[in-house]
Amino acid sequence: MMLRFSRISELHELDQPLHLALGVFDGVHRGHQAVIGAAVEGAQKSGGVAGVLTLEPHPVQVLSPERAPRRILASLDHKERLLSGLGVEVMLVLRFDRGMASQPAEEFAEEILAVPRLRQLVAGEDWEFGRDRLGTMALLSREGERHGVEVSAVGSVMLRGERISSTRLRQVLCDGNLRAASEMLGRPYTVMGTVEKGQQFGRRLGAPTANIAVGDEQLPPDGVYAVTAWCVEKKLQGVANLGVRPTVDGERRLLEVHLLDFEGDLYDARMEVCFGSYVRGERQFEDFEELREQIRRDVVEVRRLFAAGEAGCR
Repeated sequence: MMLRFSRISELHELDQPLHLALGVFDGVHRGHQAVIGAAVEGAQKSGGVAGVLTLEPHPVQVLSPERAPRRILASLDHKERLLSGLGVEVMLVLRFDRGMASQPAEEFAEEILAVPRLRQLVAGEDWEFGRDRLGTMALLSREGERHGVEVSAVGSVMLRGERISSTRLRQVLCDGNLRAASEMLGRPYTVMGTVEKGQQFGRRLGAPTANIAVGDEQLPPDGVYAVTAWCVEKKLQGVANLGVRPTVDGERRLLEVHLLDFEGDLYDARMEVCFGSYVRGERQFEDFEELREQIRRDVVEVRRLFAAGEAGCR
């Protein structure tokens, strides 16, 4: 069971050695996993617990909202699920605001290093913190030595000669290169959200869908995909449409998932969707009858992809 805290002082309650990874960790890609893995390894050796200190929202959203990047993980619940799978037991989510941005680096370091059972801090070698980003791993190492806390700086993880980063990951997702995204993530690319009650157009067209609202996530290009979905403790195959539904309303961007051979009420359930093979682009149809026929063909094609092992999702 993951423990989630919102203040550094709450870490004082822990009664085991704490090994803490520091970072935003948007995406939890392989570079992030290297940092987190060092904390998990340290915890295993000391018989302690591994934790992650992350920030919400992304600092750029506060400091320069006009150039804020799209998120890779839309929710803390999704991040928590991924971190739990890596062996993390504690997640500290600090609210990033102008006040935190103005905090001197030395003050932040002192606050975190004062946690009683803290044994190790881990971050990327270029991690910066505090007012004007003057806090560096060198500063943290000096202060850590004074407090008897090990400070570990982890180098970049490379893929075909280039550093794996959230920026690079966003770009391949934007390009629709899901294979490259999976390589950077070390797992298939997925999105997670809550199933909303929609206008039930899918049901009227013979293909009821689970509607998942998407926000500022960096998603692949609009279109129809073969997908695998996890919901209500089941793994299900499906066909998804990502886009604005130009034939229906053409307004809000939605992820609609038609689950094959499934009947039931999924409203308000959490669903994680793994994107697989791209079937076709989104387009506007002359009428609902033409759309109905295209949906039927999409379902047939996705069934064929799954049967042939070509659906491209786990």
